[in-house]
Amino acid sequence: NDCSQTLCHRAAPGTCASATPVCRVSLRHTMPSQPQKPRVGVLAIQGSFAEHCAHVKRAGGEAVEVRKAEQLAGCSGLIIPGGESTTMANIARRWNLFEPLRDFQAKGGAVWGTCAGLIFLADRIGAGAKQGGQELLGGLDVTVDRNFFGSQIDSFETSLRCDIPGDDSLDKNFRALFIRAPAILSAGPDVEVMASYTLPAEKRTQRGDGLEKIIVAVKQKQLMATSFHPEITSDNRWHTLFVKMASKCAPYAAYDETAKASATAFETKLKNPGGLPVFTDTVMAGPAFR
Repeated sequence: NDCSQTLCHRAAPGTCASATPVCRVSLRHTMPSQPQKPRVGVLAIQGSFAEHCAHVKRAGGEAVEVRKAEQLAGCSGLIIPGGESTTMANIARRWNLFEPLRDFQAKGGAVWGTCAGLIFLADRIGAGAKQGGQELLGGLDVTVDRNFFGSQIDSFETSLRCDIPGDDSLDKNFRALFIRAPAILSAGPDVEVMASYTLPAEKRTQRGDGLEKIIVAVKQKQLMATSFHPEITSDNRWHTLFVKMASKCAPYAAYDETAKASATAFETKLKNPGGLPVFTDTVMAGPAFR
């Protein structure tokens, strides 16, 4: 905004009494620039993408639904939500998303996979691999078991201790919901383990292979993955961490804003993604997981 200040002198007695401008000084008030919100894309072809968008907004980021490659424009982070990993892979291939997603990751964008998204990011699938294999993004040096915990009726929740970088809260436990969840069986030397789950006695007996603990949350440079679903809880710590990770990455520049606007023009948008509710109830499924 511009404002002007007029400096005047008074005329001598007996002369014109009007003020006479002698100079005009223009003072430009410069408003401090507002820090730009990190733009986080959420792969919106399946799964709880709307809930992820809500949490990203609450964590201080800008959420963008991604169904087309052009919608990655300006994103410095990408969330791959839960769903069914083979279905997601098939849709991504049909919509020509695989190469742009790999390019986004190769150029240093932060990527977080939850549940099926974890499988999508894994370099290797051990037990539970689909016959004939399935296409993966890869990049995360882990081996996963696709359906480690069983079918939908074996889904459960538990209070899980999580070592979330930057979390200064006194209570390190997190309400973790496992829905037909995968598990990480092994991780490479550069992978930081942020949460592990100790199998209950009934589950150890059922498996009979001596396995006592599995990995359920990891971080490797700008990649992150969780077996459980933080987006359907009211706890925002995981999304806060990821928005911070994304803020340290350069925006993706393979597409410009014009291309993004053209790709998005005829899509139906969420009316208020930041206002969606999250579940706060507690339901424990089965005595084996209490």
